[in-house]
Amino acid sequence: MSIREEAPVVPAECTPKLEPVPVPECDVCELLAKDREDARANGHTLTVRSCNAVIAGHPHQRKSDQ
Repeated sequence: MSIREEAPVVPAECTPKLEPVPVPECDVCELLAKDREDARANGHTLTVRSCNAVIAGHPHQRKSDQ
């Protein structure tokens, strides 16, 4: 008979998740990253997720492209 160790179960909300990284010099990313951090500090998880979706999906335009 062998003794088997079981890995501890960690709730999904406790595991770190990767978020989209703001593109440097993109005005939209800069604003969304700030909004995301403000929302996170205030416990507004839906706003954090919304900011992540926009950062991940918009065509990035750098200040130098204007």
